[in-house]
Amino acid sequence: MRTTMNISLPASLKEWIEEQVSARGHSTASEYVRDVLRREQVENFRAGIDANLIEAIESGESTPMTRKDWRRIRSQGLKLARQRGK
Repeated sequence: MRTTMNISLPASLKEWIEEQVSARGHSTASEYVRDVLRREQVENFRAGIDANLIEAIESGESTPMTRKDWRRIRSQGLKLARQRGK
C-alpha cells in the first residue's frame, strides 16, 4: 500500500531531480526519489552491520560458544519476536 508524502524543494533541486529522472531512465520524479531512498536505506543497513562487526572484532579475544550462550541468544530472539508480534 502506498502513501503520499509532499515535500518542498528549491527550484534548483527540483530541476536537478527532473534531469536525473530523464538521465537515469525513470518515468517520474517519484520513481527516482523512491530509488534513491531505497539505496540509502540499504546503505544504512549495511553501515549498521559493518559497525556491529567492527565492534565485535574490537571487543577482544574470541571464546567458544557454550550451550548457555545459545540459550541466552535463543531466549532474547524469542522475546524480540514476541514484542514484534504485538
